[in-house]
Amino acid sequence: MLAIALFTWFLSHANLADVWVQLRHARVDLLVAGFGAVVLTYVLRAWRWRYLLRPIGPTRFRTAFRTTVIGFAALGVLPARAGDVLRPYLLAREEGLAMSATFATIIMERVLDLVAVLSLLALYLWGMSGVEALPPALVGPIEISSALAGAAVVALMALMWILATHPERIGGLVFAAARVLPHAMASRLAVLARTFSGGFAAARDPRALAAAVFWSFPLWLAIAAEVWLVTIAFGIVVPFAGTFLLQGLLVIGVAVPTPGAIGSYHEAYRVGVTTFFGAPNDTAVAAAIVTHAVSYVPVVMTGLIFMIQDGLSLGRLKALARPEEAVDLP
Repeated sequence: MLAIALFTWFLSHANLADVWVQLRHARVDLLVAGFGAVVLTYVLRAWRWRYLLRPIGPTRFRTAFRTTVIGFAALGVLPARAGDVLRPYLLAREEGLAMSATFATIIMERVLDLVAVLSLLALYLWGMSGVEALPPALVGPIEISSALAGAAVVALMALMWILATHPERIGGLVFAAARVLPHAMASRLAVLARTFSGGFAAARDPRALAAAVFWSFPLWLAIAAEVWLVTIAFGIVVPFAGTFLLQGLLVIGVAVPTPGAIGSYHEAYRVGVTTFFGAPNDTAVAAAIVTHAVSYVPVVMTGLIFMIQDGLSLGRLKALARPEEAVDLP
């Protein structure tokens, strides 16, 4: 219902006839190039994930890539970000790793994504003087929100390092706190906490962490390339670096818990290109629809193919996404 409401709001001020005209006149060659950028992003996601998983155990690129695609496909069709649970569960099952430790690497991914997005945003605003092109009334809120997000990232990195370096102590603390429960249950929770903390092992492995941070930037440059190519396919004038600002808005849109970020992604894009780059509203609506489709439709279709090959169904994925089904204690 939330997705329907958001998408309805997104379309409410658009002239749908003009939107259709804009869709028909988009440059197909740039849309195809945008699709190529999307493919590259999933290759880079799988590659980076293997560095985060390396301290936990060996993984094959094929498994990391397939489970990444399936996980993001699930994000596109299932609610409540179920794909973020399914992806580590499927990989842990295939590679014989602990589910709780593997899930911790997904949290690390999200933190590294924020590091890359905020770094590129700072580069555009202050390194490339992008702040001078912003409406003056928006400069302050953007600077404050970016500073708060940066502080949150630093705090999260510190927390991950603490968890990674003291898994036994974390397990002991959880066991002590859970002593009101039956002994077997308290022990089980302590093991879970210790294993989960161990999943952040890349935070204390300089080489693995440095590699994961490094690959986060080509990944988000590829994501920016897809957005930029589709945007200019509709004749909207945006410098490539300007997509670093758009990405900040799109990350907020994707965070809304609707299947495939339907509605929230579209509105975040529309607001970004109309507010910061002067795009006509109907052109922005058309470009938002196609940008979202290029980002999500290919991965959903490919993910469904991988699911069929692996004998999975949407019903089975829904069941696996439930915590009681996905938990895998060592």
